[in-house]
Amino acid sequence: MTSALQMVQMIRDGETTSAALVTAAFDRIAKNDDALKAWIWLDRDGALAQARAMDQLRQSGRALGALHGVPIGLKDIIDTADMPTESGSVALAGRQPEFDAVLVSRLREAGAVILGKTATTPFAFMDPAATRNPHNLEYSPGGSSAGSAAAVAAGHIPVAIGTQTNGSVIRPASFCGVYGFKPSAGMIPRTGVLRTSETLDQVGVFARYYEDVALVGDVISEFDPADPGSFCRPRPKLLNGVYSEPPVRPNLVWFEMPYFDTLSDDSRDGMMAVLDTLGGQVQRLDAGDSFTGLVESQNIIHYHEIARNLAEICENHNDTLSPQVAKLLAHGATISDEAYQEAIELRNEAVSYFTSLFNDFDAIITPSASGEAPLFSAGSTGNPIFSTVWTLCGLPCLNIPVLMSENEMPIGVQLVGGPEEDDRLLRTGSWMLATLNAAEADAAELDKTNGTKL
Repeated sequence: MTSALQMVQMIRDGETTSAALVTAAFDRIAKNDDALKAWIWLDRDGALAQARAMDQLRQSGRALGALHGVPIGLKDIIDTADMPTESGSVALAGRQPEFDAVLVSRLREAGAVILGKTATTPFAFMDPAATRNPHNLEYSPGGSSAGSAAAVAAGHIPVAIGTQTNGSVIRPASFCGVYGFKPSAGMIPRTGVLRTSETLDQVGVFARYYEDVALVGDVISEFDPADPGSFCRPRPKLLNGVYSEPPVRPNLVWFEMPYFDTLSDDSRDGMMAVLDTLGGQVQRLDAGDSFTGLVESQNIIHYHEIARNLAEICENHNDTLSPQVAKLLAHGATISDEAYQEAIELRNEAVSYFTSLFNDFDAIITPSASGEAPLFSAGSTGNPIFSTVWTLCGLPCLNIPVLMSENEMPIGVQLVGGPEEDDRLLRTGSWMLATLNAAEADAAELDKTNGTKL
């Protein structure tokens, strides 16, 4: 699979066409998606027409966009005027939006070709989707952005859009072995995206190549006056961050969290090996009770807001909800305004704390998930707790797929950056990748020479 950045250049140079790339993508989807179930809606005719239009633009000598001709997928909670958006639920079966989401308009303007909608858990919430993990169909791809992560991991497309309200970009990226990037809250417009939590909902990107999360992130980042969480000020340049050299070796911090007792041996051992490789650039701290209450605050905010935002669904389509979802929505409706405001205040205090923390550190390094993906038969998309605190505070998060379990399933390493310092986070990610790759190359060289480095 060629990167999106390379695809654009190949189209510009006349080495290929968008129509050829899109046709190849549909061919790959046809080979295994009956088993994988990453897609719930495909628009072959519409996508090919869009691709041919991109090719005509190129041939006419007109301006080309940053994603010109690149095939892409959208999580099925993102509105499109030319195909249904059903949010993974029978309650919204056949729902056809009148307008594109703002981020979809940005993608189209940049020349991206939207192939269709990727599978999501119903209402991007609790119940698993039918999607399987491309590395092994016996495993879950995670949730709620299951289809987006799986489609990228399977090589159907180079990039896809997902969302995260708790751990729904970073966790499936970790389970599926792809790059996942959730920019700072307020970076990407949410108008036209299913609202479950106005405080916590954030948009993210999946990619097979590191630079592509930045390429797409730059395209879809803009101020949206209709989104109360969108900020009206300049945004960091993400691709610049990927290609920048840090002025000094970055300083990272590892917080030993109370919930790290749920880490698998594979994940714990792998993370410790990464920390050892990074050496003196990582300061290890015991979080102790420092973040007590933040996980519960996230739950209170999420459940209170999703119950309010899905109240009409509950009233008119309650029989379509699973018992688990119905129970949690009912619980959310019982949360008092006082408890909700206390949770919001604690969140605001945490944001202030982390803003100060990044005066001294370039990133937090932490697991992306507890370990490898759970078995699909377990009926779980995995525990999102390794993303909870960072999503609550709207911090930019990056999954880097560098570890593997004994079962040969991916395990990711997560970097977390300061608010609106997404370019700095991606710069740190580039440094970490280079450092780990150099250490791996040195180890291979030592092995070839029986321990004597050339």
